[in-house]
Amino acid sequence: MVNVAPWLHIVGIGEDGMDGLTPATRAIVEAAEVIVGGDRHHTLSANPTADRIAWPSPFDAMVNTLKSLKGRRAVVLVTGDPLWFSVGARIGRAIPPSELVYHPQLSAFQLAAARMGWSLADVETLTVHGRPVEQMIAFIQPDQKLIVLTTGAETPGQIADFLTKRGFGGSRMTVLAAMGGDREERFDGTAADWSHEVPAFNTLCIDCVAAPDAALLPRVPGLADDLFQSDGTMTKREVRAATLAKLMPMRGALLWDIGTGCGSVAIEWMRAARYARAIGIEPRADRRAMAAENALALGTPKLDLIDGTVPQALAGLEAPDAVFIGGGLSLETFEAVWTAVRPLGRVVANAVTLESEAQLIALHKTHGGDLVRLQTHRAEPVGTFTGWRPSMPVTQWSLIKR
Repeated sequence: MVNVAPWLHIVGIGEDGMDGLTPATRAIVEAAEVIVGGDRHHTLSANPTADRIAWPSPFDAMVNTLKSLKGRRAVVLVTGDPLWFSVGARIGRAIPPSELVYHPQLSAFQLAAARMGWSLADVETLTVHGRPVEQMIAFIQPDQKLIVLTTGAETPGQIADFLTKRGFGGSRMTVLAAMGGDREERFDGTAADWSHEVPAFNTLCIDCVAAPDAALLPRVPGLADDLFQSDGTMTKREVRAATLAKLMPMRGALLWDIGTGCGSVAIEWMRAARYARAIGIEPRADRRAMAAENALALGTPKLDLIDGTVPQALAGLEAPDAVFIGGGLSLETFEAVWTAVRPLGRVVANAVTLESEAQLIALHKTHGGDLVRLQTHRAEPVGTFTGWRPSMPVTQWSLIKR
């Protein structure tokens, strides 16, 4: 195999432009034949002879544009660290690592933490740049510090609204703009009274402060049932927590939620692990609408909802790391799921009817796994007294693909 010498340099650049680069990195930019970047990056860099290329539109065309430059001395300019919520990782998946060199600069997270005096080890670092801003909602927790890369001037106000509506209006917010340059600015306030007009290119720092009546929405599964819009058909809180424990959410893992209903299992799966993904298969339009609303309200706007019935709707989907069968259970569906799920994938099926339970017992006899019956009792008024009211028992079958 012939090794190809690096021809593409991905250079992080800050508000101080060329002055902030190391001498070696500066020499690479100055010697480039072609430079790719946004308008801001081109303004910050100096090289009078290089061909200049703006980010292609659509942005997905970037990789083809870069590949066409092979054989020339090419530089891509990005903000800060190319591999921390930036395009460097996407480029690295498309172009062999031996042909790339990364030149990191201080990231916005590092600069913001330094301005705030916060230890990065104690901070959640998030980005909503070019992504749904609602995805930060899952990280609103008492005493949590957040640093957020924003989409534009309107993002801090949107996030202030999320905080205030959830009882975190006293949270301290700081917007930092143009960090490291002559035009650096800082804006301070609280979520409840946020009214600043800020530059479009900014980084938001939040010190979450919970009021006594704040909504507590931990990322550990088991959110209260009344946090979800539902028609009454849903996996209830205690059973949902037990179900998620068997599904085992992991970073970046994909769940198929079959018979997703109001989306409670898929949403809690996505909240429980960073970048966890879920596809919900639900034939009823009203339930898909509820699931979409719940996903936005609870910070998982990327929940993918599919109109279809199983097993037909499973054809062509990306192989899952876990599958929850909350509806549509059949031998044919299980066989399709078991074929598709990745090695070490988890399958969990819940049943409340005798007919579905009989199917689970038969599947357990053939395939093994764990078969358990779950039931909860809630204390409720009985006249002037209090008694235990039982829920319907749930039979749960789970197994891991070895």
